[in-house]
Amino acid sequence: METIIEQQRRYHEERERCVDTMVKDFVHKKNSHRDHINSEHRVRMLLDRYMACTDSLKELYEDNDMQRKEEVQALSGPNEFVEFYNRLKGIKEFHRRHPNEVSVPMSVEFEEFTKMRDSNAEEYMNLVEFTDEEGYGKYLDLVEHHVKFVNLKGAERMDYISYVEKFDRLFEIGRDKKGSVEYRKYLEGLTEYLYDFLTRINPLSDFDDIMEDVKMEFESQWEAGTFPGWPKETHTGALTHTGAHLDLSAFSSWEELATLGLDRLKSGLMALDMKCGGTLEERAQRLFSTKGKSFEEIDPTLFAKGKGGRNRKGVEKLDKGKDFEKQKDIAALESQIYRFAEMLSEQRAGTKENVTRKQARTAGEKEDSEEEDEPDHSDEDDDDDIPYNPKNLPLGWDGKPIPYWLYKLHGLNISYNCEICGNFTYKGPKAFQRHFAEWRHAHGMRCLGIPNTAHFANVTMIEDALGLWDKIKNQKTLERWLPEVEEEFEDSMGNVVNKKTFEDLKRQGLL
Repeated sequence: METIIEQQRRYHEERERCVDTMVKDFVHKKNSHRDHINSEHRVRMLLDRYMACTDSLKELYEDNDMQRKEEVQALSGPNEFVEFYNRLKGIKEFHRRHPNEVSVPMSVEFEEFTKMRDSNAEEYMNLVEFTDEEGYGKYLDLVEHHVKFVNLKGAERMDYISYVEKFDRLFEIGRDKKGSVEYRKYLEGLTEYLYDFLTRINPLSDFDDIMEDVKMEFESQWEAGTFPGWPKETHTGALTHTGAHLDLSAFSSWEELATLGLDRLKSGLMALDMKCGGTLEERAQRLFSTKGKSFEEIDPTLFAKGKGGRNRKGVEKLDKGKDFEKQKDIAALESQIYRFAEMLSEQRAGTKENVTRKQARTAGEKEDSEEEDEPDHSDEDDDDDIPYNPKNLPLGWDGKPIPYWLYKLHGLNISYNCEICGNFTYKGPKAFQRHFAEWRHAHGMRCLGIPNTAHFANVTMIEDALGLWDKIKNQKTLERWLPEVEEEFEDSMGNVVNKKTFEDLKRQGLL
């Protein structure tokens, strides 16, 4: 039987081997998207094992049953040799009863993870299940959810590519169309799929914290009435609760309300089950007294006898409370979809591109693609959509990186930074010169209050642009025509003088 001290030693060794194997997996070179996902799943298995060993060690060190303390006292007591020979006798007895029992070292067990990392065997290539459409985590498979969406009552009819682009725009759906059971089932299925897909491609993420953050953010937006697609209802008085057609928020006094007439005031009072008799002034005063008040604040004597206004109010309030909870649950599901769609933006763009590319293929190209996609499990099959591009060169018309000599010929290895464009970086002199006539630079100049003219060509610093603009304005001021100095006049003797001199001589009577 394994002693408690030996169990602790084994757990410590196991933890150290888990950490060592995780480090080796992290630094191991990964050549494909499949290798990245498999690596994270191996690390996740090691991490779970590490946490399980930690929990077991914690229980042993806490020693709630005092067995570890007794064992340590037996080892360090006055009869330590007796304890030693008793344990030796127990070991010999165990091997005598199990002569062919071979203990596998822990190092051999952890060599299995090394084999999983380095081997190209089929059982080690697919550590997690993905559908054919998902491309081992590169794309989303929303075909089933697209079918459910287009079959919803009142839903917009769209093709699959449009659905991939707009499936998270739930705030565009009318609020009156979100109360059906089918819509709720659709949201639950979509949320479950997106959550499952995220856990498969990001096994190391802590989704408990993410879901808690989503819940807190949703609660704050819901209380403030800012959650997309669910604006907060405004209540201006008791009439809004009962659905009456008369809104008192537009009236500031009962005199203004009286201008509606006897019949209109009577219909408003009847909608509230209130007394509707009396003169025009009495009806207006009675109805205006309900402005800004809830049913609890209205004087009970104002209700008509036998109408049960308060009972009806209680039923409506109960039904409204149930509807409110249903709406909040649906909105909570929508908040999760918003966050998941944000986290899957890269896979979403890849899905749209992949579906577009598949639809553009001819029948022969599809057959060739199916033959290439047959299980060969080579690195070329894993990365047939991702060209080898270690220097991050731009892609040409054929989807492959352009030659490096062409990359340097066009100066694409040189970066130009423009502060006016918000520190945007342009690759190559051609793109840099072209950007001065584009919207981004023009918008930056407009924000500075400077016209985007040829004077500011090649000016990228805000300080230089402002200084040049001040210089141009001063120069234009100096070049402006001044009539006092430049306008010429001729006196009776034929002398030509400027306007200022001519006016002075005229005032002195010398002309």
